[in-house]
Amino acid sequence: MNRSLSHCPLCSSGEAARFFTSREKSGSRDFHHCGVCDLVFVPERFHLEAGGQEARYLTHNNDPEDSGYRDFLSRLLDPLRPHLVPGSEGLDFGAGPGPVLAIMMREEGFRVRLYDPFFHPDVAVLEQTYDFITCTETAEHLARPMQEFQTLNRILKPSGRLGMMTGMLESWDDFADWYYHRDPTHICFYSRRTMEWIAGQFSWDVQFPRPNVVLFQKPGFS
Repeated sequence: MNRSLSHCPLCSSGEAARFFTSREKSGSRDFHHCGVCDLVFVPERFHLEAGGQEARYLTHNNDPEDSGYRDFLSRLLDPLRPHLVPGSEGLDFGAGPGPVLAIMMREEGFRVRLYDPFFHPDVAVLEQTYDFITCTETAEHLARPMQEFQTLNRILKPSGRLGMMTGMLESWDDFADWYYHRDPTHICFYSRRTMEWIAGQFSWDVQFPRPNVVLFQKPGFS
């Protein structure tokens, strides 16, 4: 097997080439770049096992009383809010151990359900449909991003909004010095071009209201 090439987990191209290898105290990892969808990803052989992932997530201090963390999440909520009808129902996808964004939205009268494979694993919520879905600091953890985006498209109502927040670079030339790749649970990295490619697959509208924030809208009924 040629380990300098691998299949992209987003677009399935088989020509994703290794373009960077990290040298961290915790061990080295290869990063591959896909020329089709512009995703940068870590091949599966470098992924943490489930127990290691969960232990890492439990170190995150997602405190609903932390005003700084609320301000951070407001970078997504502020541009998303004007597009939502008061009282509408949404899903916090990848809510984590402390679903602070869901708490903030409930305080404003929105109804928000939770899904997270480790901390809120009730898959029944993935059989309903929603007016909006939020996905904050989650996309970078997805081992099978296309499968997850297909799920999000399926459960988002027509004209519904999907708000995402994940680290994005203007240029992959800056990747080596980027802190974001040093987290061992971060395995997928997106650019604006990647997000535009995703939008094209589902005929979604896409906007970038702030750095590292993406708003998608699913088409309405024709």
